[in-house]
Amino acid sequence: MKLALQKGCHMNMKIGRVVTVLSCVSLVGASHFSCARKGPVKVDSSHQLVMGTFARVVVVAESQDIGKECVQAALAEIHKVDGLMSDYKSDSEISRANKEAFEHAVPVSESTYEVLRRSIEFSKLTDGAFDITVGPLMVLFHDAEREDAPPTAEQIAEARSKVGFEKLKLDNENRTVQFAVEAMRLDLGGIAKGYAIDKAIEAAQRGGALGGMVDIGGDIRCFGSPPEGREQWLIAVQDPNAIMAGTTGGGLLMKLKITDAAVATSGDYQQFVMIEGTRHSHIMNRKTG
Repeated sequence: MKLALQKGCHMNMKIGRVVTVLSCVSLVGASHFSCARKGPVKVDSSHQLVMGTFARVVVVAESQDIGKECVQAALAEIHKVDGLMSDYKSDSEISRANKEAFEHAVPVSESTYEVLRRSIEFSKLTDGAFDITVGPLMVLFHDAEREDAPPTAEQIAEARSKVGFEKLKLDNENRTVQFAVEAMRLDLGGIAKGYAIDKAIEAAQRGGALGGMVDIGGDIRCFGSPPEGREQWLIAVQDPNAIMAGTTGGGLLMKLKITDAAVATSGDYQQFVMIEGTRHSHIMNRKTG
């Protein structure tokens, strides 16, 4: 199992994406407070489908109205990041880069450029273990699942030749991205959710949130005051083996009490490709495929 816990900024939580890990995270929270209750109240968005997974925003605020505004502002930021960085949305900046960046430099927004720049930093820090150019390998295995035939060594080698953060060219002055090799493909699955969480929390704080929690598919960051009756935010880490075994309610590996910190997990018990009856993790090693 890999579980990352970090104070402060959450954007780089997914550096360990290429390590096979098994866990999932859920928030254990208190019930909704009455609108008439004096003092801080909790507003919960419930689960929203975005970024190919479920997102949840919980805010502690002085009133229900303020809390609701903070929740909506946070969700708006998450959807904004999804609109810019999804490689499944044909009109996103990342999709445009994937289509055009070999032919010419593609201008992108400040947000997308910041994520690309930070991604290269993380790639250098991890000696390429974290690499957003892994897209060709991801596509290869998804195609193999659809055809129910494993990719050949030659196909893997061909895909790997298009992978490598060193082949990604960024222009700070013009804020553009360009590919050095044809058919490269960006996949921000290991960093975009963390960035969206950071932006969502900034929006909630601007709106007056006293505290809050943002969870996007198991990437969680908490800040400030927890719900009434708690001294810290409580995060329960489920046992994926219990989930896969069908244990009622799943099993818990641990409970974490955190303040102004982030925790992230990845797992192949829910996200994987199945080829000829064999499960292949969605966590890709660019060096081996």
